[in-house]
Amino acid sequence: MKVIKNYLYNVGYQVLAIIVPLITSAYVSRVLRPEGVGANAFTNSIIQYFILIASMGIGYYGNRQIAYVRENRKKMAKTFWEIQIVKTIMTLVAYIAFEIFLMFYTRQSDYMWAQSINLIAVAFDISWFYEGIEDFKVTVLKNSFVKIVSMIAIFLLIKNPSDVTLYIIVLAVSTLLGNLTLWPNIRRDLPKINVKSLNPWPHFLPMLELFIPQIATQVYVQLNKTMLGGMVSETSSGYYQYSDNLVKLILALVTATGTVMLPHVANAVSKGSIKQVNAMLYKSFDFVSAVAYPMMFGIAAISLTLAPKYYGPGYEPVGKAMMIESIVILMIAWSNAIGVQYLLPLNRVKQFTASVTVGAIVNIILNIPLINLWGLNGAMWSTVISEFAVTLYQLFVVRHLLSYKALFKGSWKYFVSGLIMFLGVFWMNRNLKDSWLMMAVEVLVGVVIYAILVLILRAPIVYEARDLVIQKLRNRG
Repeated sequence: MKVIKNYLYNVGYQVLAIIVPLITSAYVSRVLRPEGVGANAFTNSIIQYFILIASMGIGYYGNRQIAYVRENRKKMAKTFWEIQIVKTIMTLVAYIAFEIFLMFYTRQSDYMWAQSINLIAVAFDISWFYEGIEDFKVTVLKNSFVKIVSMIAIFLLIKNPSDVTLYIIVLAVSTLLGNLTLWPNIRRDLPKINVKSLNPWPHFLPMLELFIPQIATQVYVQLNKTMLGGMVSETSSGYYQYSDNLVKLILALVTATGTVMLPHVANAVSKGSIKQVNAMLYKSFDFVSAVAYPMMFGIAAISLTLAPKYYGPGYEPVGKAMMIESIVILMIAWSNAIGVQYLLPLNRVKQFTASVTVGAIVNIILNIPLINLWGLNGAMWSTVISEFAVTLYQLFVVRHLLSYKALFKGSWKYFVSGLIMFLGVFWMNRNLKDSWLMMAVEVLVGVVIYAILVLILRAPIVYEARDLVIQKLRNRG
């Protein structure tokens, strides 16, 4: 039950973290216009490379290491401060590198300096510690409050197309404040430690191992926006960003299982329970498949209407981009389950690194010809094929460790249910009245169709849900 609670907390925050920008983006897209939105997306894609240096794989590594030692409070405190020292040093290195970069890159300097607040915020991000001890409530409640305050600030302060710099500052400061709110709890959650006993450097190389897959991942997360801004226009970067925002909202419901399961599985690994680890993965993989299929088909079915209706006139290209990008929901759901929930807890970092490196290489190779041919849509197809390559490689890596039959036991049932749902909802979306009320009806119809078909086909998720309800009733009794 603890895993389910943590999943719901994490889903809640992940959704809020994307819903707040989504709520504000409907307003901001009209105030700042595609040019201002594109300028933010393009400059943010650049600062993300420096944030990558500062983060240095600490999210996954810190989460896992804390989970390994959380039964021993002194070891946990020592591990936390050693990792945090490395992170602070790397943030300083990244900021110096950023200042050197600005000596040569003189375009949009106001935007870039505003974006640098995001880099400072990295040093104070200790969410990995609370994920490691499986205390998601603290991070969710405090960060949720800050996100809501930032949303209010955007509506109060952003009034005209010249407010791009102010918009960037509001977003960045909200991230910084969200990270700072976690620090008061550290005095309560960790015992005092002798500073002389700290030795941060043994953590450096393992972090570096996880830094490599983060670099590779960032290539096909940020490089597309950077290349679109350079090869096509900054407005195209904005279109890509807005498509990505809506798709990532859906993905948050799926990938939240990875953040929750990583420390849980890592703790099981530290106790030598490999059979339990495999059993957890089969259940988790089936769950993400059951959720990812309808989300992929659902967003594809309504995307052509949703994007221009939500963002306003001038954002029609976002709809087609979303329809293409929806495919990554399933690919990332699977690669998140195998990579984050299985390979990382088992310390198979090399295989995980290789998988995302393959994706990055595929992305780089395809980006130039596809962007030249189809612009924004070409970048989207490059992203989809890259994510497919990552998933395929990870499935190849675990071929002797896991049973494909157990992994994909119910997959065809979710696929058939999702496809039939898509056909019905897509027809409604293209032929019935274009309104918010009708779109809500389409979503509701899609949910009902999928749920009925999953029940008829007796997919594994049905039995899992039944067993969970029975267990809960027994616990109450």
